[in-house]
Amino acid sequence: MAKKDNNTFASSAGLMRYFDTEDDRGLKLSPKTVIGVAIAFTVLILVLPVFVPV
Repeated sequence: MAKKDNNTFASSAGLMRYFDTEDDRGLKLSPKTVIGVAIAFTVLILVLPVFVPV
């Protein structure tokens, strides 16, 4: 009889292992915070030439 092997497909095995792990290190930011910082930085870049002439 042939052996039954319960391994996952080789193409998806790495993805499953990557998404199954949880990493508690690093900075946790909400999506709203990231969008807010991006908008604030854009406004700063657009307004900066008014106060600092080149």
